[in-house]
Amino acid sequence: MPRFKNILVTGGAGYIGSHCVVTLLEAGHEVIAIDNFTNSVEDEDGSPALQRAEKITGKKITFYKADLLDKPQINAIFDKHPVDCVIHFAALKAVGESMQQPLLYYQNNLLGMLNLLEIMRSHNCYQMVFSSSCTVYGEPEHLPITETHPTGSITNVYGRTKYFIEEMLKDLSAADDKWNIISLRYFNPVGAHPSGLIGEDPTKEFTNLMPFLAQVALGKKPVLTVFGTDYNTPDGTGIRDYIHVMDLASGHVAALNLLSQTHIRLKVYNLGTGKGVSVKELVNVFERVTKAKVPLKYVDRRLGDISAMWADTSLAKEELGWSTQLTIEEMCTDFWRWQTMNPDGYPKKTKKTEIVVNGKS
Repeated sequence: MPRFKNILVTGGAGYIGSHCVVTLLEAGHEVIAIDNFTNSVEDEDGSPALQRAEKITGKKITFYKADLLDKPQINAIFDKHPVDCVIHFAALKAVGESMQQPLLYYQNNLLGMLNLLEIMRSHNCYQMVFSSSCTVYGEPEHLPITETHPTGSITNVYGRTKYFIEEMLKDLSAADDKWNIISLRYFNPVGAHPSGLIGEDPTKEFTNLMPFLAQVALGKKPVLTVFGTDYNTPDGTGIRDYIHVMDLASGHVAALNLLSQTHIRLKVYNLGTGKGVSVKELVNVFERVTKAKVPLKYVDRRLGDISAMWADTSLAKEELGWSTQLTIEEMCTDFWRWQTMNPDGYPKKTKKTEIVVNGKS
């Protein structure tokens, strides 16, 4: 049995959260998951993603529909469950939306984290894995990006919220040596669980590349819009470090293992493959493994996007004992399996119609 038995997972019903929950359960942890369904799908019984995670693992998940902005609600969950460690995924996460609604992002991401940290402290829980992002690096000064690369010169509001939280964690761990925190800077998660039962089902228009690509391949959308063809890259399209979501999930278990063995106060690690793949290259691999055709439409760059980034992952390999195992072909194959098995994503909650008579429902 792992030393940290009870893990609270915020944003546990989301894309990365649900895959991480599967990996945690398989590693022998007990999971208490919370989610407010901003970035995830709700059905009549709660979270279809977590219900399927239970099916995959044969284990039970304790779930609460809860919002980190509701402090008494979160406090009550901590009162009820002895939490050994928190994995904090919950955040608004769309770059484009963050540029249009900055106050929404600052309120949700920063206040949510402040509430969580205060409640953790009041319950003597000082162990955390934080879901950060490679966006904290801004436009890279050098490639590949190591953890010592400068942060803070960020091109979008979403990335700034992650950066501000990392600064908050630095100050917190410096002021109080009880804290033991690992911040994982993700590169670009794609793919799905190999069972095809869980995967990415976007709830907003602002979405990641892979779900849009699959919707075009299924004929549900006419073309894939490629933002920018004039980047300083071999084919002119943006380059990213795409990582399989199951490799990302295993990185969290590796982080938990390190936290349980060592008091490190605060440490950051890159989670990526260490290889850059352009948008055009990703589309070509996707078409090859799925035998589907994806028409492209080229438009101008988006505000806040950068040209190229990929990780140096040697620190995670050395200190977490973690490295990626899955290829870009497997990312595309697994996502296509999820998408073809679930062309409309998860079953959605149906809205009940109320009949109003004389002002009474």
